[in-house]
Amino acid sequence: MRSAQITRKTAETEITVEINLDGTGAYDNQTGVGFFDHMLDQLSRHSLIDMTIRAKGDYHIDDHHTVEDTGIALGQALVAALGDKKGINRYGECHLPMDDAQVRCALDLSARPFLIWNVDLPTQKIGTFDTELVREFFQALSTHGGITLHIDQLHGFNSHHIAEAAFKAVARALRTAVETDPRKGDAIPSTKGAL
Repeated sequence: MRSAQITRKTAETEITVEINLDGTGAYDNQTGVGFFDHMLDQLSRHSLIDMTIRAKGDYHIDDHHTVEDTGIALGQALVAALGDKKGINRYGECHLPMDDAQVRCALDLSARPFLIWNVDLPTQKIGTFDTELVREFFQALSTHGGITLHIDQLHGFNSHHIAEAAFKAVARALRTAVETDPRKGDAIPSTKGAL
């Protein structure tokens, strides 16, 4: 099974992430940040990656460290679960509509992290959640997961819909990228022979 468990403990947060790339999208995410849990649930369900996350953070300051460090730990778990990446599709993409919003994601599990973020969340908050943390999560996921990650908003005026469309678009693209291709067998999906 392509699975991993990562624990990250700092003076600011304590996080455990467990994933199974060959799951069914089962999730149990408890970070102490309600909207973020909702987004992580979407990420799991639509990628079909089983995901259990437990996080405790310095909420008395804000949610920043909890969200960012969860992205770090999840990225590290993806790297561990993918191993040498033999036989995977490597690339994934999705155009995801959600009511007024449409978000496009293209990604490459290249081991060369890079985030392109063309998303405009028109409000500073979704409930009590700081909308700028959506980008912070994806930056951490990209950097520590070794993902070239492009996220582009095509339409949208509702911050909740835009953010959720972004998470779902990444999830669907990730689902394709981590899946194995029976035509590739044990081949590394690169002419370099390594990723």
